[in-house]
Amino acid sequence: MSGEVVLELRDVTRTYGEVHALRGVSIRVRRGELVAVVGPSGSGKSTMLNVVGTLDRPTSGSVSIAGTDVGAVPDDALSALRAEHIGFVFQHFHLQAGATAAENVADGLLYTGTDRRQRSERAVAALERVGLGHRVDHRPGQLSGGEKQRVAIARAVVGEPTVLLADEPTGALDTASGATVLALLRELNAAGTTVLVITHDLDLAASLPRQVRMRDGTVEDDSASDAPSLAAAIGVGR
Repeated sequence: MSGEVVLELRDVTRTYGEVHALRGVSIRVRRGELVAVVGPSGSGKSTMLNVVGTLDRPTSGSVSIAGTDVGAVPDDALSALRAEHIGFVFQHFHLQAGATAAENVADGLLYTGTDRRQRSERAVAALERVGLGHRVDHRPGQLSGGEKQRVAIARAVVGEPTVLLADEPTGALDTASGATVLALLRELNAAGTTVLVITHDLDLAASLPRQVRMRDGTVEDDSASDAPSLAAAIGVGR
């Protein structure tokens, strides 16, 4: 596999008291990849999301984003690093109920130093990119679940992040809306966005080009390596 490494974890551990949430996790993600991080509850995938997203620091090991060692960045500079390199999509959208779709998306640029007019213009462009140019003035209560998630995705990509982290992005949606959101993530990836999808859904994971399977705080299988892929393990395509 070729391409620039945009995300790397080296022997990362994370402990909370006696709980070992991550146990020596190492992974590399290259620019333009579409990766599923899959595992049951308690496998460590959510902890890894927090570490990758700089919301939490590892107990040991190192995390590098776009060539920057996160451990060398002081706490007061992490917000700027996160704003520049990481986009988040959460299962339950996290939209401001009283704000329009465009205002919610523009919030994704608050820590980038972009002036208000540019934030508004880029927010509208991002909504058009996800097929919601006709919903810019609608508030979350006027949107379907699938539309809310597309607003959340627009907010995540409006700043052109290095990596998009999608945490159970279809978990709160019906089947049709979930398929639409997954198709959108594929389109964004095809246009060059590096995407990590964190999920417990084996079928969803197996449909993506690369699967990293976690269990008990470790990487049990990575289809980018010589080990058997998740798709093969669960019999997809047979």
